[in-house]
Amino acid sequence: MAIASALSRFALPAAGALILSLAACGDLNPQQQRALTGTAAGAAGGALVGAIAGDAALGAAIGAGAGLAGGLIVDKVQTDKEAAYRQGVADGRRN
Repeated sequence: MAIASALSRFALPAAGALILSLAACGDLNPQQQRALTGTAAGAAGGALVGAIAGDAALGAAIGAGAGLAGGLIVDKVQTDKEAAYRQGVADGRRN
């Protein structure tokens, strides 16, 4: 019962607030969007796990850091793929 109480008290409202805040970020560039999405998803997941473990705030903080790192890694991979595609198109036009 304590887990359900912790989830309903902190984690679920926090996750909802994070999701709603993402909707207000339409003018961000792709790198910022990926970093923010990773941070928000990590914080929400961390808060859920932290609530189960007994410290939702610590879980959210750790999850946010991990999510930010993950979002930036995803951005780097996506940026590299796009650059390789553009390079391939340019090489194809020259030949």
